[in-house]
Amino acid sequence: MGTRHHPDRDIDAGYDEHAVTVAGPKHEAAGVKAVMVSLQRGLQSMGAARTAAALARLNQRHGFDCPGCAWPEEHGGRKLAEFCENGAKAVAEEATTRVVTPEFFARHSIADLEGRPEYWLSQQGRLTQPVVLRAGDDHYRAIDWDDAYRLIAEELRALDSPNEALFYTSGRTSNEAAFLYQLLVRSFGTNNLPDCSNMCHESSGTALTEAIGIGKGSVTVEDITLADLIVIAGQNPGTNHPRMLSVLEKAKANGAKIIAVNPLPEAGLIRFKDPQKVRGVVGHGVPIADEFVQIRLGGDMALFAGLGRLLLEADDAAPGTVLDREFIAAHCAGFDEYQARTRAVDIETVLAATGIDRAQLELVANMMMASQRTIVCWAMGLTQHRHAVPTISEVSNLLLMRGMIGKPGAGLCPVRGHSNVQGDRTMGIWEKMPEKFLAALDDRFGIVSPREHGLDTVDAIRAMRDGRAKVFMGMGGNFATATPDTAVTEAALRSCSLTVQVSTKLNRSHLVHGATALILPSLGRTDRDIQNGAKQQVSVEDSMSMVHLSRGSLHPPNDQVRSEVAIVCQLARTLLGPDHPVPWEQFNDDYDTIRDAIAAVVPGCDDYNRRVRAPDGFQLPHGPRDAREFPTSTGRANFTNDPLQWVPVPQGRLILQTMRSHDQYNTTIYGLDDRYRGVKGGRRVVFVNPADIERFGLSDGDRVDLVSEFTNGDGQLQERRAKDFKVVGYSTPVGNAAAYYPETNPLVPLDHTAARSNTPVSKAIVIRMERG
Repeated sequence: MGTRHHPDRDIDAGYDEHAVTVAGPKHEAAGVKAVMVSLQRGLQSMGAARTAAALARLNQRHGFDCPGCAWPEEHGGRKLAEFCENGAKAVAEEATTRVVTPEFFARHSIADLEGRPEYWLSQQGRLTQPVVLRAGDDHYRAIDWDDAYRLIAEELRALDSPNEALFYTSGRTSNEAAFLYQLLVRSFGTNNLPDCSNMCHESSGTALTEAIGIGKGSVTVEDITLADLIVIAGQNPGTNHPRMLSVLEKAKANGAKIIAVNPLPEAGLIRFKDPQKVRGVVGHGVPIADEFVQIRLGGDMALFAGLGRLLLEADDAAPGTVLDREFIAAHCAGFDEYQARTRAVDIETVLAATGIDRAQLELVANMMMASQRTIVCWAMGLTQHRHAVPTISEVSNLLLMRGMIGKPGAGLCPVRGHSNVQGDRTMGIWEKMPEKFLAALDDRFGIVSPREHGLDTVDAIRAMRDGRAKVFMGMGGNFATATPDTAVTEAALRSCSLTVQVSTKLNRSHLVHGATALILPSLGRTDRDIQNGAKQQVSVEDSMSMVHLSRGSLHPPNDQVRSEVAIVCQLARTLLGPDHPVPWEQFNDDYDTIRDAIAAVVPGCDDYNRRVRAPDGFQLPHGPRDAREFPTSTGRANFTNDPLQWVPVPQGRLILQTMRSHDQYNTTIYGLDDRYRGVKGGRRVVFVNPADIERFGLSDGDRVDLVSEFTNGDGQLQERRAKDFKVVGYSTPVGNAAAYYPETNPLVPLDHTAARSNTPVSKAIVIRMERG
């Protein structure tokens, strides 16, 4: 099979940021418009036949899993069009007929490509052949696969210690590839396995492990349809998890109430128009949120602590009607300390921190007291604050006091982002895997895994910056663009002797390179994977611990593109030698053998090959959810007692949150419009409350630089600058602002991280605005 017959030309994706226009925000999500946009993107990128073939197989039992978000499928039969607008865009990006060949790199120097926007880079198409950039060269050039593997192996063997190498993973990687990748890395001798979870839901995992003993949510998608009350905090389902809206619609039909907690009013939480129903086509759709709590950035911990005080006082007034004292006595530790601290919470401080009034606080408390089955969902609006871990702990405190763990229709629901980020962690992609996992790995394969903890994403950047790490390998993702403190991160990557990127498409990380750089083209979720003459399939885990197969069906860009499994296995044979005890050749040829190894090592994955072939796959065990068993240090669910923290706004400054546009998923920019927020044709905009615009002597539409301010470890005030943003008046709390990432990543200092999880704090950046 040769390269696709597509004109070898560059795709024009240029734009003028000064041509951006802004209209009023939308008040509903999905609907016919979303269907039309999905089809248009598919036709533009894939053509009619390939679009039909791809979308018909997306999220179907005998098709491939969406390469976008990790929202789970409902059990039973699925609708033909069981995908959302952004899922369709993700497929169009991956299954495009556009290709990037060695001739493309001959036309474009590194300096030329560095000047192109991220959007332009991604629109050029799928990578088709390994390429190398050697020291002193200004163009990538083709390289044979075997030569590429030898180059990597030689660089790794030349290191003084395996700990001088970093092995990053994105959430796109399948369970099989992730398991083999961590096996390769540990066989080499390091636990340096930073991953994208370090930057998004690490705070969730840290808080939940402390509270309930497992860093995953405790609900299923069926639980959501059974809930009386669903709280959605710091999450924008309409853009980031659109398929969640159909489940919320079912919950509403069953009588559930929904509370949205967010600084911005988001279209998907106002009204949902299901295009597969008549009222979603000709009607006004379904109202989603019954109550919108427009909270100030960083005020969520105060909100949940204030609600805790009101619930305690309500139970005082009517003993036994609010708290589940039987559950607390049988299953919890630390309640006395929690209630003593919470009774002392000052309600006036809560109101100042949250920006809401007492009437709304009491209304939300009454809604919680009226519910017998409550679920709290959250995403990065909670996880990317300095006090993210205590905030999520307050969520678990609130549910524990009412016995809302381990019962149908109730529980904790962190909504993960990238499609298999949770599965990668289950498979061992973590710098601090427990001894039980490492011992099982060693016993299965006859290796000796290192026990010293490795580096997470932020510490990996610090290690490169300081010269303690010299080789960087990224299994998917766009590390340079996804990470904070852009100038520092890029300088760190450039200090490496070798950078290796396993990718499907061109991105910024290919241009931020070490002395030598490799790009290795990989198959995507949509691609057919043939090994040893047989079609292979991979598996993934969704946000609710369901594991199922994903079967690609489309022709890959050409016969030079390798699967991630093949890349790992072939590199392992070259690096570790033919006598290494792991059967890399066997794993390469038959992915069932990988799943047999997973079954022997990974808890809850016994009989993997049979169970994953069930119609809906299988669910991993979860002690708190399944049996109210809590594998914590106390053997019980733990109430926590962190002091109340929030984010005051300094005089003359704003607190900025970074966020996605509707035409974006993670660092991938699908287009230049944010339809739901009324922005068209550009991304360098900053959303500011009209009162703040007036207070700073600005006008709607002015161009400004954003300057972040922070104090370093030596107590010195430092700044970061992002230039030329259009001021847009918007409904955001006074003192708060919002802008898109990655354009605002330069404003996030590397050391501005969450306590205990080390996650970059991208939702609470002190800035000032300066006229450009």
